[in-house]
Amino acid sequence: MMRHSISISEKVVRRLMKWCALVVPKPKRRRYSSYLGEISPAPENIINRDFQASAPNEKWLTDITEFHIRAGKVYLSPIIDCFDGLVISWAIGTKPDADLANTMLDAAVETIADSEALPIIHSDRGGHYRWPGWLERIDAAKLVRSMSRKASSQDNAACEGFFGRLTTEFFYPRDWRTFTPAQFIDEVDAYIRWYNETRIKMSLGGRSPIEYVKASA
Repeated sequence: MMRHSISISEKVVRRLMKWCALVVPKPKRRRYSSYLGEISPAPENIINRDFQASAPNEKWLTDITEFHIRAGKVYLSPIIDCFDGLVISWAIGTKPDADLANTMLDAAVETIADSEALPIIHSDRGGHYRWPGWLERIDAAKLVRSMSRKASSQDNAACEGFFGRLTTEFFYPRDWRTFTPAQFIDEVDAYIRWYNETRIKMSLGGRSPIEYVKASA
């Protein structure tokens, strides 16, 4: 299949959308927050909004986002690689508990088990990233912690950007009223796999994250 890159202006896009009666949905969405106060010392903000990486597994970003469907709430916890935007690992569930974040971290660590990579892992100041189980895993894997400043979502903007694309491309355009939480979880999982393997990014030369990392190897 051939892939073509065509640049058009915003005015053309708006005119085509008007002609096709297309409207970008903008529902109100309350952002999920896992902040529980300063329950343990916060590490330095090492990333400091520098989301560029020269190789895989240099800088990882993580956060938790919430989806509210008629059948209940579903939570997604991913780890994003700054090098290519690859979703290294992810966990999806109906509770934003420690198991959600820990399961995701365990899976991410497995991907570097046989290498010498010691990524910086950056998060917000949520309780998931300050509880004993998380800290023990970080220490065992010899990862380096970095944490956003208080009330500063821009300190984790690249991860927020992934959530924005996810909601715009996947969540908003579809009607989820008949989906059970289990069915919705399967759909989120399928989207992330498509995002990693197939969805192209112009910043990666028209490749998907997996295609890009293979070409860079």
